[in-house]
Amino acid sequence: MSTMNAYDTDDARWAAVQAREAAADGHFVYAVRTTGVYAQPSSMARLPRRENVAFFDSAQAAEAAGYRPSRRARSDQTRAAAERAGLVARACRLIEASETPPPLDALAAELGMSPFHFHRLFKAETGLTPKAYGSAFRARRLREELSAPESSITDAIYGAGFNSNSRFYEASDQLLGMRARDYRAGGAGADIRFAVGQCSLGAILVARSQRGICAILLDDDPDALVRELQDQFPRARLIGGDAAFEQWVAQVVGLIEAPAIGLQLPLDVRGTAFQERVWRALREIPPGTTASYAEIAERIGAPRAVRAVAQACGANRLAVAIPCHRVVRRDGDLSGYRWGVERKRELLRREAQA
Repeated sequence: MSTMNAYDTDDARWAAVQAREAAADGHFVYAVRTTGVYAQPSSMARLPRRENVAFFDSAQAAEAAGYRPSRRARSDQTRAAAERAGLVARACRLIEASETPPPLDALAAELGMSPFHFHRLFKAETGLTPKAYGSAFRARRLREELSAPESSITDAIYGAGFNSNSRFYEASDQLLGMRARDYRAGGAGADIRFAVGQCSLGAILVARSQRGICAILLDDDPDALVRELQDQFPRARLIGGDAAFEQWVAQVVGLIEAPAIGLQLPLDVRGTAFQERVWRALREIPPGTTASYAEIAERIGAPRAVRAVAQACGANRLAVAIPCHRVVRRDGDLSGYRWGVERKRELLRREAQA
């Protein structure tokens, strides 16, 4: 497959501007000589005459040439970001609905994009390739199946979409990081690395298993965080993180200090199928906004399960990454928060400012 940039020529770039292609954003900007401003290809501003347009590979290059950003730039960027997120969300639904991982070419064709640009867009938005996302989704389904006490390991393997035991065992280390029976036994034999640091909200503990981040805990007492991790994984081997692990901690601290950034972390979420639905809905609440427990229940198709939604929020161990702090009572009261109502209020205040 050729990796030639589809926007290498001025003719291709002008066609993208005329079509207001969101997929072209980030590849180049166009500037208007008569107004002295530049914009992204998807800008909804009135189209200029072709003879007045110049193209630059980046906003920095346009500014170096003396152009300034369009006043519509902020709203254009918001609209383009929403369109990109919509395309990626649609691709995720296609992946999740497929019994076997769909080929890259088929996904790109369904979205009306070239494989190269679809792959680039998907990774930019999620931090994962489409293939990696499919593997992560299959791993989550497998964990859900293994958590069901009435199903056998063989049932779980087929329920997660594997057509044969051999295909599962070829991928089991990557999906679970341990044997299926060890996972079902509560993580017996698993190695979990962790580190405790400090952020503006107090002490923070970050733990990572072989599959990804498995805990983000907040408290005033660092020792209490370690005891909570031990209670959460009583049969695992807990290992203090080394210097390289500090990079993971720095990412999580950055997420707390600037919640609107929305870093895509490789979350290892353990919970029931219902909790997964709730936590997925929580991640869809935009920074700076809130939703009530009743609204979350409606969104997941269980309008009578308000109390269960509240319990799922309370069971969340991934502070900020799964933003249960954005859920409030119907009357706007902050209600409770696993890591303290004052931390919840402060997180919401920061997001509102951002």
